Formats: sequence, C-alpha cells, structure tokens
Amino acid sequence: MKKTGFLCHESYFWHYTGNGAMMAPVGGWIEADAHSENPATKRRVKNLLERSGFINRLEALSPRAATREEIGWNHSAEYIDRVEELSNTTGGDAGDLAIVGPDSYEIALLSTGGTLTAIDAVMEGTIENAYALTRPPGHHAEKEKGMGFCLFNNAAIAAKYARKKHGVERVLILDWDVHHGNGTESSFYDDPNVLFISLHQEYTFPKDRGHVSDVGEGEGKGYNINIPLPAGTGNTGYLYAFEELIVPVVEEFKPELILISAGQDASKFDPLGRMLVDAEGYKQMAIIMKQLAEKHCHGRLVALHEGGYSAAYVPFCTLKIIEGLSGLDSGVEDPFPDVHVAPFYANQKEAIDKAIDIQSAFWPVLKDKKVPSNV
Repeated sequence: MKKTGFLCHESYFWHYTGNGAMMAPVGGWIEADAHSENPATKRRVKNLLERSGFINRLEALSPRAATREEIGWNHSAEYIDRVEELSNTTGGDAGDLAIVGPDSYEIALLSTGGTLTAIDAVMEGTIENAYALTRPPGHHAEKEKGMGFCLFNNAAIAAKYARKKHGVERVLILDWDVHHGNGTESSFYDDPNVLFISLHQEYTFPKDRGHVSDVGEGEGKGYNINIPLPAGTGNTGYLYAFEELIVPVVEEFKPELILISAGQDASKFDPLGRMLVDAEGYKQMAIIMKQLAEKHCHGRLVALHEGGYSAAYVPFCTLKIIEGLSGLDSGVEDPFPDVHVAPFYANQKEAIDKAIDIQSAFWPVLKDKKVPSNV
C-alpha cells in the first residue's frame, strides 16, 4: 500500500510577517501583537504530528525551490521583481495584505516548489497522495499582485506544472478555505480543463469576489463553481454541499489530478472566519476527496495548506485531514469535540441549492437536483 506523503521545511516558519493585530500593522491605537499569518499554526501542526509519532507513518518529502520560469507561468515579471526587491531591501506589502519580510522571496519559491515536489511524487507513483504544509500560502495571489497573506499562487502554479510536465489534461482544484480563492479563480476563469470549486463564507475576503453567479467565461463557463455559505455553517452544511453538488460534478468531470487548497479557517475557533466546521468534518471532507481521487485519477491528490489562524485548533483539523487521506488512525482525539456543534439551518441549505440551480445549466448531472425557483 502506497503511503501518504508529508512535506514541510523549517524555512516556511521563517517567513516574517511582522507584528500587528490580526492583519493590521502596529501603529496609532494598535498595540503590538502577533500577525494573524504567523508561524505558530503551521509549526504546531508539525509538532503534533511529531509528538504523536504519526509523522513516522507518512512518507517524508523534501521541497525544492521553484524556478523563476515556473513562477512566471502565473505571475508577471514585474510582480516577481517587486517581491524579490522587497525581500532583499526594506520589506513591505506586495499588494493587498501580502507582507514580504527578509528572505520571503526565497521562502516563497520554496513554498511553491514544495507543491511541485508533491506533484512529482504523486504523478510518478512513489506515493498515493500528499499533504504539503507550506508557507506562505497562495490562493489569493493574482497575476500582478499578492493578496491576503499570499505571495505566489501555489495551487495555480501546481496545476499548470502538472499539465506542462506530466501531460495532465483535467485538473480539479477544490478550495475549502473560509475565504474565496480569488487568485486561483482568476488563473482559470476561461479554462475548461481546470475545474475550480470554492467553498467559502459569503461576504468576507476579498471584497466583492466569490459570488455564486461567477461561473467562468468563454469556454470556461461552468468550470468555475462558487459556493458562498452563510456564517455559522458547520459539518452538515459542508457535507451537504459535497454530496449534492461537488461529488456529482467531479464524477462528471473525471479529473486526472485533484488539488485541495486546504485552509482550516472554517473551523469553529478561527478568529478570521465565522464557520463551525470541526476536526471530524475536515476528515470527512478529506475522505470524500480521497475516494474521488481513487476512482478517477489513481489516487493522485495533493492538499496544499492555505489559511487557518487558531493556533490551538488548526493542528487537530489538519491531523484529521491527513488521517482521512492516509486511511490511518493517529490515536489523537479532538480535545474539543462537543463545543459549538452546528445545526443545519434553512438559509444554509438554500445557499447550496442556489449554487446547484445555477450550475445545473452546465452540468446535466445536477438537473434532477435542481430546486424549483418558487420553493
């Protein structure tokens, strides 16, 4: 039985985002505190894997740095130069809340390169699937600027790499980060060979992105699926979206590779989201995606770490995801299993049904699930 790969590197924890309060810089009335996108959540994931011994049951992967050419498949030369210059001089913002610190350019190359290392491993069959605990994250990064703590778009570059190097024709990118994956959406908005699905909390970051009506353009119409969910959506709502929309569409699309932008900021304790998914919910989503990968693409799946800002809880959510991908039991229990168990409210179902209704115009498999507009 092939193992699940796990990729991480100490350099990822050295990306420096400075002090502040959540995402705001220090100054005025803001007293110094840790920036939301600090190393703690991801370092604690690795610590929990090591402390439990579960890391020894995974296949260790060592990242390489992405080349400038590979980054250039998704970002302009001017933007890449800006990140490099900020990294080598004073640091600063490479766009909209995209902090560059000392050596961040080299670390970001290693973050993207880690995703490419994982792609090679699953495509060459040395492992079945992989979890890449990379930093900085990537799914908000646009062609010309970074956004939302993201510098280079790891998922978008990974998809383009798989197509260019490994000849993959159809790639699924599922983004379950609580914030919309705007950068990844932009990269493939007119591309029918990349199915992008974003589950996110409605009306959060970025402003005015991730609308259910944003379905792609040109040949890509229908291959961009946004599922904006009301605040307070928990396991039942997320799994309803999987069962009624995501799974049927993926079955029809038949991907050759699955990428997950795995942001654990839809958890019930996250300070930058208002969702109520727990560790078991994340595990169930991972199991569903593993089953789809086994059915359609020989198990080839890579999960890329994105957001998640509860230092106490992200490690348990991520561990359960890796359990789901590996089919192994770590022996680690969720220490907060009964806190904020979320009901499934009518407005949450209605939001998902609206997405089904819109997407049924493009996916015949959804026509029987379409909810009449007068209901």
